[in-house]
Amino acid sequence: RWALFRNQVTALLAHEKIVTTEAKAKEIRGLAEKMITLAKDGSLASRREASAFVTERKVVDKLFAEIAPIYADRSGGYTRLLKLGPRPGDNAPMVRIELVK
Repeated sequence: RWALFRNQVTALLAHEKIVTTEAKAKEIRGLAEKMITLAKDGSLASRREASAFVTERKVVDKLFAEIAPIYADRSGGYTRLLKLGPRPGDNAPMVRIELVK
């Protein structure tokens, strides 16, 4: 379960938007926002904590160099969920989770 969340948060930070089920998106929203908050701090301890969760080093570098400065004056609410409707195979509610610009 945690491997799934880590991979989805990594994909969200790398691509800035992903399509997934609503339940998964609601779970990873808080984790992604925590990573962005860590990146806003910018300390070495924060970088190490983010590196322990995010699976790719290049995404951690992007998080600290590009994503965190965008949200420097924002105190939360870094992500948005957009409902896309049901998935054809099993009727699961699908959403697009994206970073707010």
